[in-house]
Amino acid sequence: MSTETLQELADNFSLFDDWEDRYRYLIDLGKRVPAMDNSLKIEENKVRGCTSQVWMVAQMPEGRLQFQADSDAQIIRGLIYILGLAYQGKTPVEIDTMDINTAFEALGLDRHLSPNRRNGFFAMVGRIKALGHSETATP
Repeated sequence: MSTETLQELADNFSLFDDWEDRYRYLIDLGKRVPAMDNSLKIEENKVRGCTSQVWMVAQMPEGRLQFQADSDAQIIRGLIYILGLAYQGKTPVEIDTMDINTAFEALGLDRHLSPNRRNGFFAMVGRIKALGHSETATP
């Protein structure tokens, strides 16, 4: 898990003058997301509401969320990295109180992502919240 914070990520995003550079950075962030085993890329692990294919699974060891996600889209993998910074290792209470909208805005994603990608981002947030409260979170 990265030790980078959402604030540090926002600071890094602000170093770029235009959104083409920020998109490239987002794609580079996605390259940091470990590939998910193909055996987990099954229908029941798909995130609904994403135009791209996105799979997500989770465990709750010691009451803290550990999730794994992957996508067939590079920018979405970058968004998965951001969600990892926000939610990885959090308790259900911390997941519920995370203000992801503020982080989303601080990164400028609210203004520069297409509506489909924005919807996909928040569909992943919804899946994380559901998995964070699931007794049956899977490996």
